[in-house]
Amino acid sequence: MNGELRETRLIEGFATLADTLVEGYDVVDLLQTLVEICQDVLAVEAVGLLLADESGELDVVASTSEDPRLVHTMQLGAEAGPCHRSFETGEQVSLGRLDDTPDEWGPFRKAAEQLGFGAVAAVPMRLRETRIGVLSLYRLEQTPLSSADLRAAQALADVATIGILHERVFRETDAVRTQLQRALNTRVVIEQAKGVLAHTHGVSTEQAFDLLRGYARSNRLGLHDVAQRLVGRTLIF
Repeated sequence: MNGELRETRLIEGFATLADTLVEGYDVVDLLQTLVEICQDVLAVEAVGLLLADESGELDVVASTSEDPRLVHTMQLGAEAGPCHRSFETGEQVSLGRLDDTPDEWGPFRKAAEQLGFGAVAAVPMRLRETRIGVLSLYRLEQTPLSSADLRAAQALADVATIGILHERVFRETDAVRTQLQRALNTRVVIEQAKGVLAHTHGVSTEQAFDLLRGYARSNRLGLHDVAQRLVGRTLIF
């Protein structure tokens, strides 16, 4: 992608995120949009987003692929890997070679290499001293992300973070905690809904997620609401 096209797509990405931040927006839909924009405009093959629960543990909430192996790899990175370090320090972590990872990151490194990844980066979702999660970026090539890509990733993450921790909610800690916990709970319901669709339609979990999100978007409904209705058997499609 040439520089001019990339800049145009990046601007469009920011506009899309801004359009998503309407009253009563769906947090998970916002974060799913964020990872898809990152995959589109940055030199990466996969992107994931992890949010911290009340105890500070990171969980995958959005991913550019529903491949269980990729989600598992991201989760390993949250337990002992770049995402964990980025969240703990509030700093970006960028590795151009997975071979350069510390020994304690062994399970994460092995899982990432099995998927063919050569480099990884983690970008914190933070506002001043408050950290709510991490953006996880993977590329096949064994070279680190450019400084321009890291800046763009951080800017996109910052927009989403500010959208979640806007001034009114930022002053209301309980409301912030409730909103983030809802996003984490939504992921559980989505996993259940994917299972329902995969079974009823005879498709993969990744195709099931596409069906789920497509239905939500075409009917202007939140992912959480559609998933919950599917699991509760009050919606069939």
